[in-house]
Amino acid sequence: MYSTLRHLPALFYKHRPVQLTFFVTRRCNAKCPFCFYLQCEGELPEQQGELQLDEIDALAPTIGPLLWLAFSGGEPYLRRDLDQIARTFYRHTRPSIILISTNALTPRRIQEQTEAILRDCPRSVVVVKLSLDGVGDDHDQLRATPGSFDKTLATYQALAPLLNRYANFELGINTVFCADNQDKMDQIIDFVQTLSGIRTHTISMVRGNLQNKGLQCIDLVKYQRAVERLEGGARSGGMPRYQFRGARLKAAQDILQRRYIAETLTRHQRLIPCYAGRANLVLTETGEVYPCEMLDESFGNVRRHDYDMRRILRSDAAQAVRRDIDTQRCYCTHECHLMTNILLNPRLYPALAREYLGLAAS
Repeated sequence: MYSTLRHLPALFYKHRPVQLTFFVTRRCNAKCPFCFYLQCEGELPEQQGELQLDEIDALAPTIGPLLWLAFSGGEPYLRRDLDQIARTFYRHTRPSIILISTNALTPRRIQEQTEAILRDCPRSVVVVKLSLDGVGDDHDQLRATPGSFDKTLATYQALAPLLNRYANFELGINTVFCADNQDKMDQIIDFVQTLSGIRTHTISMVRGNLQNKGLQCIDLVKYQRAVERLEGGARSGGMPRYQFRGARLKAAQDILQRRYIAETLTRHQRLIPCYAGRANLVLTETGEVYPCEMLDESFGNVRRHDYDMRRILRSDAAQAVRRDIDTQRCYCTHECHLMTNILLNPRLYPALAREYLGLAAS
């Protein structure tokens, strides 16, 4: 697999991205009320505004090697060329990890495209996270999408055999923690533990500027109880950990991350330096570049900068936004960015080492 050691300079010089989140489409075939990203109903025709393969092929070489490449949306698998997009980034950025989050509503397409990505990107760990926010009708009702629970299980059953055929494949579950399911976390965790082949179960805190603010009226005690169950499972072997090289370090980082999320929400402030716009970047389906998906100040559009990410990062607009991030009092619980903020912060290594050694001893 591509070595993560290539990114050691980022511990000291955060002058280029090592993590990129690419929202490949705004389209979605679910109606989740907790989704912070704009979406369209149903599977619509290809939108002219979406970056096309030739544009992505021009952009990718200017990004540089990546540690973590995440495809998101909308529903990323609604891009029929998702496997080709992944192949393009693989060729040019050599990501150590490719993460694809999916609502799991199109089992056959997800299985076919995932296998194509696994086959064409053999030196990247390919992680597919299936969304599961309740058991049975609870999942369907929370996502306002009838039949979605059964389709999620069908997608799981379609993907599970790939674990034995591709050493670079990891399959996981992600649950959005919100007011409507916080009382059923034990039931969800118990159910996920019955799914053989699922390496990890993550819980993501609901976030963003939602129309239904009630979903964000969460009980932090219930969140902490849920994540402590996941932590206990990781320590006791109740939930298998990822198998890729460095997986124990990632598990230790997950433990610290969940604690920072709870403390951030308690104290209502940023607790550690944020590397948004430096080590982390967000690219939208139309080519806008943002430091973070929670901020609305753009660095610029790749189409107006000759598809050169280096030019965008050197622009006056990018420098101004980064200064604002350093001085403003914004704070968030975005798990993907907290991951990089922890792993690239040497001051946190003693705490990280304690969790790592604790996992090693379990």
